[in-house]
Amino acid sequence: MKMSVEEIRERAKELPDIEKLALVDTLLSQLDLPDDTLDRIWLEEVQKRQQAHREGRLESISYEEVMEPYSRP
Repeated sequence: MKMSVEEIRERAKELPDIEKLALVDTLLSQLDLPDDTLDRIWLEEVQKRQQAHREGRLESISYEEVMEPYSRP
């Protein structure tokens, strides 16, 4: 018997947290498949940004500066 998405959703709510995490991990790993075209596009973008940084055309911000607003009480 095939279950509907709604039935799966309701049954998943009854799972212990650790089993929910395992289910989420399984589902996400099936969605996050390798994509050579996307990987190539990102590689080109990274290379452009690295070159711009080396040439001083790209301002960088330290990790500490980025995280500073989140570290305040």
